[in-house]
Amino acid sequence: MTAPDAQPLVRDHTIYSCVMGSRAFGLATDGSDTDRRGVFLAPTPLFWRFEKPPTHVEGPAEEQFSWELERFCELALIANPNVLECLHSPLVEQVNSVGRELLSLREAFLSRLAHRTFVRYALGQRRKLEADVRQYGAPRWKHAMHLLRLLASGRDLLRTGELTVDVGAAREDLLAVKRGEVPWPEVERRMTRLAEENDEAAASSPLPSEPDRARVEDFLIRTRRTSALSPSTD
Repeated sequence: MTAPDAQPLVRDHTIYSCVMGSRAFGLATDGSDTDRRGVFLAPTPLFWRFEKPPTHVEGPAEEQFSWELERFCELALIANPNVLECLHSPLVEQVNSVGRELLSLREAFLSRLAHRTFVRYALGQRRKLEADVRQYGAPRWKHAMHLLRLLASGRDLLRTGELTVDVGAAREDLLAVKRGEVPWPEVERRMTRLAEENDEAAASSPLPSEPDRARVEDFLIRTRRTSALSPSTD
């Protein structure tokens, strides 16, 4: 849970916010939630205290989660799938000049590190699904759908050097998985094949081996310096 007094940081200092989840992926149905993700810039003077600003904040709206800029950049540089996809959401709700510069750095965060993080995260989720099958006789089909989506997204990123969030023409096949219309053995086969395709794509990916950390750090330092010279906010 987030302390209520941290929520004004989101309200007053958000630099970028978007819709994520099924709506951004092109997988929304009538009952889908609206998941909001964002980035806030804590005023630099707040870091001069013993008690530092939070690295993330839940709320104030339902299904809303935001990262402080530095934490967001740290996670993006290590190719955290959720954070990278947030940067590439097609459903941007709010962005200011600092947020636009952050978005202009999207390719600086991308690297072949995504091979490890996307596949490793998917493997962990697959183990949970397999445990469900052993215990209950069936997986959580919605989670199975999103695992397939994530593996396909990672494969395409490695192949093309670009991250596309919307599933496009794969929508109906993925929704069939969510409805439990695809037998589990077939879903497993698709997962295995997608993981292999990620491995194959990584070998010849146009992505650099490492992200452009220096470029991102320069942006962060300039942003912190500008904030420090602005009227302080408590």
